Amino acid sequence: MKVLVVGATGHYAHLVVSALVAQGVEVRALVRQPDQATGARQLGAAEIAVGDLRDAASLAAAVRGVDGAFHLGPVFAPDEAAMGERMVAAAQAAGVRKLVFSSVMHPSLPLSNHAAKRPVEAALYESELEFTVLQPAMFMQNLADSVHQARTSGQLVMPYSSQAKVCYVDYRDVAEVAALAFTTDRLRYGTFELSAPGLLDRPQLAALLSEVLGQPVMAGEVSPEQGVAQMGLPPGPQHEGMLAMFTHYNQYGFAGGNALVLEAILGRPPRSLRQYLQELAGQAS
Repeated sequence: MKVLVVGATGHYAHLVVSALVAQGVEVRALVRQPDQATGARQLGAAEIAVGDLRDAASLAAAVRGVDGAFHLGPVFAPDEAAMGERMVAAAQAAGVRKLVFSSVMHPSLPLSNHAAKRPVEAALYESELEFTVLQPAMFMQNLADSVHQARTSGQLVMPYSSQAKVCYVDYRDVAEVAALAFTTDRLRYGTFELSAPGLLDRPQLAALLSEVLGQPVMAGEVSPEQGVAQMGLPPGPQHEGMLAMFTHYNQYGFAGGNALVLEAILGRPPRSLRQYLQELAGQAS
């Protein structure tokens, strides 16, 4: 089987490349720039397609001759939905059999990074493709910078209320599910909410991190506005989207934490927050 992976050298999709290669799948990496080809090959990609999700002709060439396609859209891009719909159309026109879409948990939330996933899901449901839609919780990988800062400062700081409860998933588990969707028929025509167990506020997360690091870590916070300002984002869709997301988390958190579906698919317990934090601590020591 040959699978096209969108953004194969990206922060998250590269994990899908590794998971597919581990299952013996031949990967064609879609990259935007030719100089990204070396990185994709180092991950195990057998073929390189240079293309752009905004260019239908390049997508048509990229999906030609593959059996499946994995799509993870560029979050907060103003045309994220259109890019996803374009990928679905290109895959169907080329006779691709399977498309796995990495969407988001709770796509009904009134946030731009959630709303952009809904039209792509709809396009898949209306297509003739064998689809699998993955709806992951907040990625544990997004904690890495905050954890590294906490080792030095003793404070775990995020740009929303410390009382907000959040659920997480290790994107390596999501990547493993994606690989299973391509290599088996168990997940076809399914939409799956993927989360590790637990719903933690920041004091609980800080207490867990204190245990892992063997040093005291306190829960801290800055306002959503301060957090976005510290990121140095220029005015535009990403700035506005991040601010809206943090403001929403500030009031509501990100509810979830039911691991039933993910554990059933993997046939093992999902990676836990403790395991992920222990890995981070080991890498930094």
